[in-house]
Amino acid sequence: MRQFRVLVVDDEDKIRQVIGIYLTNEGYHVGEAVDGEEALRKFRAESWDLIVLDVMMPKIDGVTVCQEIRKVSKVPIIMLTAKNEEVDRILGLEFGADDYMGKPFSPRELVARIKAVMRRVGSEEKKEGHLLKFPGLCMDLISREVLVKDKPVTLTPKEFELLALLAKSTGRAYSREQLLEEVWGFDYYGDVRTVDTHVNRLRDKLRAAGAGNFIKTVWGVGYKFEVEA
Repeated sequence: MRQFRVLVVDDEDKIRQVIGIYLTNEGYHVGEAVDGEEALRKFRAESWDLIVLDVMMPKIDGVTVCQEIRKVSKVPIIMLTAKNEEVDRILGLEFGADDYMGKPFSPRELVARIKAVMRRVGSEEKKEGHLLKFPGLCMDLISREVLVKDKPVTLTPKEFELLALLAKSTGRAYSREQLLEEVWGFDYYGDVRTVDTHVNRLRDKLRAAGAGNFIKTVWGVGYKFEVEA
């Protein structure tokens, strides 16, 4: 079974360590960030199933981080707030947090909250888990059908797999080597320019159908799927 990945964001070392110990004991993979900047950097670089996010942090506060993440992702977020900071809790929930906990908190209760949020999200995903929906674009991962403005777009199998991989990790930058490995497999001996060719064809087909520019070039890295604001 796939190991769930949780990013813990807090500027207090002890809090990150305690949360990490409890989550690791429950079988989760745990990543850490010490401030808002590092949190956004790690969010964009890797895929996460849930984020535990402190409100008061240096560089970029938790509410702003939550806002930035919500522009591109529905990943569950549990916010940590000072014990009686109602304003922080309200702001966090208004900007897209799924739950909150006041400090000091019980690590066991936090784990229980994480499990509850994951169950709720899992239940919602089962209802429409095979659909990826973006403005003007819908992908059905079971029928492998792509609709742009409710009209079908014909893609080759590799074009579909490439688009699906990028779309399932919105905002994450993939290198050409990673895309080649994920879509074409370990035993493919073609050139990384194969990726460029398929990306160009995908862009042309989506643009011709009237879709926005979802596939962005990340200079010096590769490509990412991004929804234009």
